Amino acid sequence: MNLNTDYSIKNVGEQITLNGWVAKVRDLGGVIFIDLRDRSGIMQLVVRPDSACYALASSLKNEYVIKVTGKLVAREKANLNISTGEIEMEVEKLELLNKSLELPFEVSDNTTALEDTRLKYRYLDLRRNSLSSNLITRHKITLAVRNFLDKERFIEVETPVLCKSTPEGARDYLVPSRVNKGKFYALPQSPQIFKQLLMVGGIERYFQIAKCFRDEDLRADRQPEFTQIDIEMSFVSEDDVMSLAERLVAHVFKEIKGIDIKLPLMKMKYDDAISKYGSDKPDLRFDMEIQDITSIFANTEIGFFKSNLENDGIINAVVAKNAADKYSRKEIDKLTDYVKTYKASGLAYLKVEDEMSGSIAKLLSANERTDLINKLNLEKNDIVFIISDKYNVVKTALGSLRCKLGRDLGLINPDDYKLLWVVDFPSFEWSEEEGRFMATHHPFTAPKDEDVDKLLTDKAHCYSKAYDIVINGYEAGGGSIRIHDEAVQEKMFEALELTPEQIKTKFGFFVDALKYGTPPHGGLAFGLDRLTMLLTRTENIRDVIAFPKTASASDLMSECPNVVDDAQLKELGIKIEK
Repeated sequence: MNLNTDYSIKNVGEQITLNGWVAKVRDLGGVIFIDLRDRSGIMQLVVRPDSACYALASSLKNEYVIKVTGKLVAREKANLNISTGEIEMEVEKLELLNKSLELPFEVSDNTTALEDTRLKYRYLDLRRNSLSSNLITRHKITLAVRNFLDKERFIEVETPVLCKSTPEGARDYLVPSRVNKGKFYALPQSPQIFKQLLMVGGIERYFQIAKCFRDEDLRADRQPEFTQIDIEMSFVSEDDVMSLAERLVAHVFKEIKGIDIKLPLMKMKYDDAISKYGSDKPDLRFDMEIQDITSIFANTEIGFFKSNLENDGIINAVVAKNAADKYSRKEIDKLTDYVKTYKASGLAYLKVEDEMSGSIAKLLSANERTDLINKLNLEKNDIVFIISDKYNVVKTALGSLRCKLGRDLGLINPDDYKLLWVVDFPSFEWSEEEGRFMATHHPFTAPKDEDVDKLLTDKAHCYSKAYDIVINGYEAGGGSIRIHDEAVQEKMFEALELTPEQIKTKFGFFVDALKYGTPPHGGLAFGLDRLTMLLTRTENIRDVIAFPKTASASDLMSECPNVVDDAQLKELGIKIEK
């Protein structure tokens, strides 16, 4: 089958046959013009009054499916907005293959239809060029990845989808077993244990385009089922894995976008990322670092600053250069409400005008005013946003505010890509819900060699051999060197307060495998959906998935999840409590 865009001005005079959908019909003084659409684009058809197929052409409506044969000719007026804009087809034969009902929304890239409507009729939405081109890009990314890894001597291996539940992270999706009543499979959150077992099995270099599942709250860049480019290697260090991964990313960017990524990528320690940008996935497409101004207010008389400092709080600021005139009191109130969603108690601000003004301007001492000007390099029309609170609250709130200011002030070049590694993640993070330290990534992440002895004695200052690749403020991929030593793995389980019974129940077969000559190994996984989202420049991950779920984890088209027959539940030994 030939596609519309297989042809150009060099094909003028050729007799060809095309198939597709009617995108538009126009009758201009008796001559009928039809835009024929297929997945590649548009071809303009011309049917004249003396044509044998004129009557049929006159009856065509949008989204009818047709087959046409005719000769390619040069257009009188070229349309350089489309790839076939210099040519058109003089139709000689026309066949109606199928009719269409009137559509619930217009199939066009500038449709005004609500997303829920488009998701309900997703098979129609996919006809839009913006969506179909995203899926084509996704295919090309996957192909580029496979070709690159094949040349690097990786073997693609499929791992099970029906697995054992190991709830040490996000919630599992559970699948009841009919054969073993009362027992459940879990859908994999990742192939983590299996790919490590492949290293035990001597595969040495594995990859998989793996389907993964997590029962967690959704957002614009997250789905309940997602796809990973999963990679694992034996006999490697952190630098070996990161070097391979960034060469893969550079290959994909070159193949898909024609962009040369400068290697090696910069590395930033996790603690520095949080300190300067308030995020472990900093967006470096614009400046505006978070600045610590705690010392300036060491002897302050400003009440809420003083109170926070007495309770081990900090005071940090971001400066929006030459933007004071862009923020009215009403706009600042909106920003205050915004940072409060990140648990900040409030937002102070200062404007640098002929005189300094703002919410705390009259409360500043002369020294504080001078020190702020010098420390923050303040100039006329700058605006300073200040938050005083606990460390984590201040960094998270200001980090989110920084990104909002970057978007609102147009500081981000939409054509720019900034990539970096964030390294040296903490091994543990405190969970208020659990009342204990949890693994920051997963319990198989190797601690730094110098921190092994801290696993049980100083969890708050124990760091791991973990690394994330960040693109434009998104975590595009991440991984770690794994624990291959049985003794260290046992110590990690003990640090996570897992009992011997819990370890045996959750990870028994895996712990046993570590006793049989496990090689040093490590790897990472890229989010294929998120990588495609970045390369197609959409902010909604649903735009790069053929049949996505809504924010409530529902498929509006197929109407799932849904109820099942009582007979099915009885067969599984399950009773639904109402």
